[in-house]
Amino acid sequence: MASDKAKELRAKQKAQIQAEKERKKNSSDPRDWSQRRQLTESYRLTRQQDPQLPMVLAAGFAGPLLLGILLGVLVKPLWFWILLGILVGMTLAMFLFTRRVRSSVYKRYEGQPGSAEVALNMLPKGWTSTPAINATRQLDVVHRVVGPGGLILIGEGDPNRLKQLLVTETKRHEQTAYGVTVNTIQMGDGPGQVPLNKLSDHIKKMPKKLNQMQIDDVTKRLRAMDAVRARMPIPKGPIPQQTSRRAMRGR
Repeated sequence: MASDKAKELRAKQKAQIQAEKERKKNSSDPRDWSQRRQLTESYRLTRQQDPQLPMVLAAGFAGPLLLGILLGVLVKPLWFWILLGILVGMTLAMFLFTRRVRSSVYKRYEGQPGSAEVALNMLPKGWTSTPAINATRQLDVVHRVVGPGGLILIGEGDPNRLKQLLVTETKRHEQTAYGVTVNTIQMGDGPGQVPLNKLSDHIKKMPKKLNQMQIDDVTKRLRAMDAVRARMPIPKGPIPQQTSRRAMRGR
């Protein structure tokens, strides 16, 4: 009896593992993908925006390799310099690929309401972002990040409407995270604004104001504040231009 139950349990576990593999295989969520699939999809999407990508990557790899061969001919042993050229070439090609992917992502979502979330998702470990904590019907949006640089509210949309929206959210956050300064940033291409493609780096370069204990404390308070107020009925992530125009017409 015990043997039959053990076999049944093993079969059930095997079926669950197989079902999970199938789910991940057919999933559209990048978090479920293998590293190889993530790289393949990133390359495919980036090449659509950046037709020169193959040439850039080939040049990045071939340059150090050719230099290694040349050094190997002049300075023995040849195999060492070729191997070093291959390693440096792969590293440089991956660096260039990462840069072009980021640039392509920014270009793809630039101008779409909610696009700041793309940059906030690129912040390193230690930063916590909460998208669309407040918004207007015209899709002016306020996002929030908490990390070593402090508590920061990021607004995107019409500068005049954002001004009052950021003032309201600043007061609300100061009352919750008392003792912590609330900084505000307006994302955009106008005077005093931070462009989408520079937003992540701008936030990372802000002076350190909070240690990990303070970050955890502020994050807990903000979660409690979010739990007692109504969430905005806004879809997560950038909103396509066609959708945003409909929303701005009040449809």
